[in-house]
Amino acid sequence: MQRYYYKFRVYFDDIEDFLRDIEILSTDHFESFHAALIEAVGLKRGELASFSVCDPKWNKQKEITLIDMGDDDLLENPEYEEGDGFSTKSHLPQFVMGSSVLKDFIADPHQRLIYEYDFLNPKVFYIELLKTLQVPEYADNNDFPRCVYKSGELPIEAPKLGDSIGDESYLEEEDLDNDNGFEDGFNDEDLDLNAVDDYPGY
Repeated sequence: MQRYYYKFRVYFDDIEDFLRDIEILSTDHFESFHAALIEAVGLKRGELASFSVCDPKWNKQKEITLIDMGDDDLLENPEYEEGDGFSTKSHLPQFVMGSSVLKDFIADPHQRLIYEYDFLNPKVFYIELLKTLQVPEYADNNDFPRCVYKSGELPIEAPKLGDSIGDESYLEEEDLDNDNGFEDGFNDEDLDLNAVDDYPGY
């Protein structure tokens, strides 16, 4: 039985030289593709993400989410709104990555996908199928997925609010010695409540 793999190219608009080429079996699930992207790009695990299957003009046709979003009525009776191709509010037929096989969603030799990562601090990647190739007989399925080309890096981000809760290593020693946060020697007498009289108009 012949085996095939896809070679996808991944772009990130905010960084001009950013590229990733990822090869993955046609019979792999989108969840494997998601994991490969996380590793190849250097993203943090545990964030929500989704793929959108697009037409040649990057208009979204179907959405494949990491977890079941639980909108059964929408799956059976999908609604479409003109111009909502890049909207995070989905009116598209939805599927789950873990049960969605890549080859079932590839309808174009240069199929386009959008990968959206971390909905609270979104990053959007554009993906295009470059080639469909036959897996060599000597190759093992464990050889895939793999990143075969890498260029550019995402900028390092500041920690999100709450990431350092319980970690007081950022406090300077003098801050710990002085609970009120003011310099030593400050007292109420240093504050001249009549100083406002010095400003014109008062």
